[in-house]
Amino acid sequence: MHPHTDPASPKIAVRGLYKRFDGATVNALEHIDLDIGANEFVTFVGASGCGKSTLLRTIGGLEVQTAGELLVDGRAVTGPGIDRAMVFQHYSLYPWMTVLENIRFCRQLAAHTKDRTSSDVEAASGRADALLRLMGLQNVAGAWPNQLSGGMQQRVAIARALMGRPDIVLMDEPFGALDAQTREVMHDLIRYVHRLEKATIVFVTHDVEEALYLGQRVVLMAPRPGRIDTIYDVPFGDQRTQDLKHAPEFLRLKRDILERIRETSGMKTDLEQLQRLSGAAAETV
Repeated sequence: MHPHTDPASPKIAVRGLYKRFDGATVNALEHIDLDIGANEFVTFVGASGCGKSTLLRTIGGLEVQTAGELLVDGRAVTGPGIDRAMVFQHYSLYPWMTVLENIRFCRQLAAHTKDRTSSDVEAASGRADALLRLMGLQNVAGAWPNQLSGGMQQRVAIARALMGRPDIVLMDEPFGALDAQTREVMHDLIRYVHRLEKATIVFVTHDVEEALYLGQRVVLMAPRPGRIDTIYDVPFGDQRTQDLKHAPEFLRLKRDILERIRETSGMKTDLEQLQRLSGAAAETV
């Protein structure tokens, strides 16, 4: 278990959680048991249909489990809350607002404005300026979203998610639409943000390299029904550079996880069948 995790008081506790969508013949999630500690960075990988995004949305309060228990700070999750912020693959910025207005937007919602004083307004303004600097957005504060690259738009979306100082940040393939070079920059940026903000980050990705580079633990889920198959402790410490991705121990762990994903998804069997068919076809030529 990672040293940031306190087993006595997990930030997020999932107990015997099941989820079945109406009309489905297989559970989307089945018997999920997991503890995630305060300030932990946990990444989720797995084949399509393994339920990793469904689990993330359930933690966020956007889905309701069919059975089981989901607790944040010991309290049952009954819906979305200001303690949990979500960042999706598609940026969902408001096109009629500038970068700064998008970042400040959540502070204008009723949950944040109730009983607000002038000192609160001043603190929120300072928070927005600090996030602009943190995310490298000072020079585009007055720009419209459609004037920005994908990477810059995602920086705005992350800054907006952080504006309310959430305890938990839930990220669903947030860098999936970015090019490889921009993804690398975002990897180091989100690790830096994690160190500064001290939030718990739960990060869903289909990219095993991304999961290993970012996470303190990697949770591998298997499909049909969606379930936790293996949890890997990532042994690379908190000080990481891009060179780590080429280290033998990193590549070995990446290979092990990819192999397990193939095994749990049935892909390995499909590949073996394809190889046999290819061999048979070659013999008849």
